[in-house]
Amino acid sequence: MADKPTDADGQGAPDPARPEVIEVRSRRLACDGVGGALGHPRVWLEMGEADFVECGYCDRRFVLAHGSSGKESERLAPGVYEGSGGH
Repeated sequence: MADKPTDADGQGAPDPARPEVIEVRSRRLACDGVGGALGHPRVWLEMGEADFVECGYCDRRFVLAHGSSGKESERLAPGVYEGSGGH
C-alpha cells in the first residue's frame, strides 16, 4: 500500500479530488467559495430532510453536525456572518 502524501508539517496533504467537508449547525446556509475575488457568487443552500448539501459551484459539502437540531439561522451559516459585524 502506498504512503499518503504529507505536507511540510507532516500532516496529510489535502486530496484535490475530494471536496472540502464543512460541519454546520444549520440546514440553511450560504456559500461564496470563501476566496474573495477568487470565490463564486453567494448562493443559499438548503438541506431539506438530508444531513448534507453540496455547493454546485465549488463542490464543498456541508454536513449537519452530529446532535445538531439543524435550526435555520443565517448567523450560524459559514461565510455569511464572520463576527458581530458581518462581512
